[in-house]
Amino acid sequence: MLWIKNGYVIDPKSGMEGKKDILIENGRIVKITESGSTENAGAASEQGIDAENMQVINAEGLIVAPGLIDVHVHFREPGFTYKEDIQTGARAAAKGGFTTVVLMANTKPSVDNVQTLEEVLEKGRQTAINVFSCVNVTKGMKGQELAPLEELSAAGAAGFTDDGVPILNEEIVREAMKLAAKLGKPISFHEEDPKYIENNGINRGKASEYYGIGGSPREAEYTLSARDVELAKETGADIDVQHISTKEAVELVRKARQAGYLNVHAEATPHHFTLTEEAVIKYGTNAKMNPPLREEADRLAIIQGLQDGTIEMIATDHAPHSKEEKEKPITQAPSGIIGLETSLALGITELVDKGYLSMRELLERMSTGPARIYHLDAGYVAEGGPADLILIDKDAEMIPGNYASKASNTPFTGWKLKGRVKATICGGRIAYQDERA
Repeated sequence: MLWIKNGYVIDPKSGMEGKKDILIENGRIVKITESGSTENAGAASEQGIDAENMQVINAEGLIVAPGLIDVHVHFREPGFTYKEDIQTGARAAAKGGFTTVVLMANTKPSVDNVQTLEEVLEKGRQTAINVFSCVNVTKGMKGQELAPLEELSAAGAAGFTDDGVPILNEEIVREAMKLAAKLGKPISFHEEDPKYIENNGINRGKASEYYGIGGSPREAEYTLSARDVELAKETGADIDVQHISTKEAVELVRKARQAGYLNVHAEATPHHFTLTEEAVIKYGTNAKMNPPLREEADRLAIIQGLQDGTIEMIATDHAPHSKEEKEKPITQAPSGIIGLETSLALGITELVDKGYLSMRELLERMSTGPARIYHLDAGYVAEGGPADLILIDKDAEMIPGNYASKASNTPFTGWKLKGRVKATICGGRIAYQDERA
């Protein structure tokens, strides 16, 4: 048994806030009481709590919230384990406060068959957190033939995506959405039309001019987003516009939801609500990603989307690469940055402390919202619910570095941020604990 005492509990799902004690047994929350009501052994005994024989965490001064959920991570296994593997990725997630992650399927082999999916899920079960996986929409991510989505859904797929590659065949997308709607699974899209792009990972504008390359214009994102929003209206599928980066795409999602199409969803990354294309000039390849960092107006539009609920999820797009790969010239280095260990602190520093979101709203975008859209029993704090929790020192300084991930490709190393994860508890067991005072 585990007893978390004196923490300030925030449950975004019910709106519950206040100083509480939480009792955990067999991986579930069995009792939530007012803080102090079980301070002594006698009071605990009256409530059926054996205070003498349990692990106790004193969460005085800490926020206790649902474990974070990231529905967009790359753990690179199978095929690219020199960048990351499921074990190291899970450790990075736990250190960042995540109790649940959903893997992308652009591995080698790609996750377009039951055998590979089962192997990935089995390795996930050997970690300290909950690891789910999406599967590919199309075979080999080639965009030409649907993967066996019904079979993969039955085998435990969390959703469908060809993330990393846009699906250009409209009829394939329509058929995939119809199946996703039938199966009750979200389908997520990487919205970058290559016909507009000369050199990806860099915004067409100030950044591309600096490097003397073509770059990726905003049209690449919002044109494909417009197509898929219309197909979602037609089919009723729950779609996720992944790593949204332009003000136009945010407005497309907003208008669809205002018109009653609540099956249209979007996710934003911490780097897109924190940085602009200026960062790729300053940090080079460690700020190169797909879609690229855009302009200040786009960054502010993403924040507004998070404020008004247009964007329901914050997801890292955790994309580890080796140091050698990122040291290549700007046009040759791969796109992407790691994000699991900096996501919460960036949310607190850039969104909460600057007055854009309340702490409860931030936690909703990082736990309850993703759980709702991906149909996960997670993202809430309640008696009978899963004992997946995070303990946060909201005001503690957090300076990124010394990563649990195999990779360190991020522009945020050395930044002075606020918000430190003190403990991550998954299934009633401590998956990560900060030993620093």
